[in-house]
Amino acid sequence: MCLLKYTPQPIDTTAIELPQELMDLAEEMAKNVHEVWAAGRMAEGWIYGEVRDDARKTHPCLLPYEELPESEKEYDRQTAISTLKTVMKLGYEIRK
Repeated sequence: MCLLKYTPQPIDTTAIELPQELMDLAEEMAKNVHEVWAAGRMAEGWIYGEVRDDARKTHPCLLPYEELPESEKEYDRQTAISTLKTVMKLGYEIRK
């Protein structure tokens, strides 16, 4: 058995501040992150259920983004914000 020591080293984006127009974009991206996740689950046969049950393939977050609990929306927002900050940290510009 091979034991691998793995230490995650994400790009440090703590100094990156997103302008408001990118925060608006982050919200749209967060919605899309959820849509991609939900589409993938549904393609695998998952359906909405009040509780998550891996055996029955039910999940309480298989809802439209607008109907998600705030904590779930925040998880998707942080994914989007992290992605935008990483793009900027790597020297790219984001323009409409």
